[in-house]
Amino acid sequence: MKKVDILISEVGPRDGLQSLAGIMPTAAKKQWINALAAAGIQEIEVGSFVPASVLPQLADTAELVAYGRTIAGLQIAVLVPNLRGAQGAIAAGAHKISIPLSVSEAHSLRNVKRTHAQMLDEIAAIAELVQAQPSATRPYFEVGLSTAFGCSLQGPVPELLVVQLAEAALKAGCDEVGLSDTTGSANPVQLRRLITQVWSAVGKDKLCGVHLHNTRGQGLANALAAIEMGITTVDASMGGIGGCPAAPGASGNIVTEDLVFLLEAMGLETGINFEALCAARAVFADAMPGTELYGFTPLAGLPKGFEIN
Repeated sequence: MKKVDILISEVGPRDGLQSLAGIMPTAAKKQWINALAAAGIQEIEVGSFVPASVLPQLADTAELVAYGRTIAGLQIAVLVPNLRGAQGAIAAGAHKISIPLSVSEAHSLRNVKRTHAQMLDEIAAIAELVQAQPSATRPYFEVGLSTAFGCSLQGPVPELLVVQLAEAALKAGCDEVGLSDTTGSANPVQLRRLITQVWSAVGKDKLCGVHLHNTRGQGLANALAAIEMGITTVDASMGGIGGCPAAPGASGNIVTEDLVFLLEAMGLETGINFEALCAARAVFADAMPGTELYGFTPLAGLPKGFEIN
C-alpha cells in the first residue's frame, strides 16, 4: 500500500447507494469498485450487513467483500448495525468493521432500534468476537460516533456525551472511535473543539478519522479543520452521493473529487490519480443514469498546468 499523508476512505458504495431509490447492479458495483481502486483509492466501504428488507440496495455486500478482497492492496470496510451483522462481515472477510453509535439516542432508536446501553452491549459482544479471530485475519473494529455534532431529530447534542460515549465504546473493546457529522451540522470551530476534547479523554491514537456531510456546504471547511488538527483519515463519497435514511434532511457526503484536489493542491499526498478518478465517476454515471452527481472539480477540470500524480 502506497504511503499517503491523508487516507481518503471512499464510502459511496455504502453511504451513497443506501440513499438512492434505484439499485445498482452487482456487476456494475464491481466495475465501479475496481475503477476506484485503480484510481488509487486504498480503502472502500463496499456495503453494510443489514437485512435486505431494510436496505435492498446493499443486499449483495457479502459478494462485494469477496470481490474487493481480490484487488491487491485494497482495504475493504463495511458497516454493521449489530453482532449479527458483524458475524456476517467476518464470515465474508472484511478488513474493517464499523458500527454506528449515535450520540443522539433519538437517532439511535430510529436508526438501529437500540438505546445507548444496548448499543454498548452490542459493541462489547462484537469486540469479543473480533478478538476471538486469528490475528492474521482479525478485522479492525471502529465505532463511529454518529450525530456527534447535532441531530435533526433531537437538536443539539451535548459535547460531554460525545466524550463519554467515546470512552465507553473504547472500554467496551473497539480499536478506535470516529466522529461523524451525520446531519451536516458541524462547523470548523466546533469540530476542533470536539476533537480536542475526545483526544484529551482517550488519546490521539484512538481518534484518527472523521465522517462529514455537506448538507449545509461546510464539508470541505470541516475536513480542512480536521486535517489541520492532525486527523489522518477522511471519509468521502464520489459525486457527493449519500445521506442517512434515519436522519431527515441529511444529504450527501464530501465530494471525493473535490477533496482530492484540495489536498493535492495543498501538497498533501493522497495517492489518487485524478484522471482515473473521473473515469470511475463515469462508470457510476453509466450504471446509474439520472443520479445527480455533485462536485466542482470534475466539471471545471484541473487548473492549467496542475497535475495530480
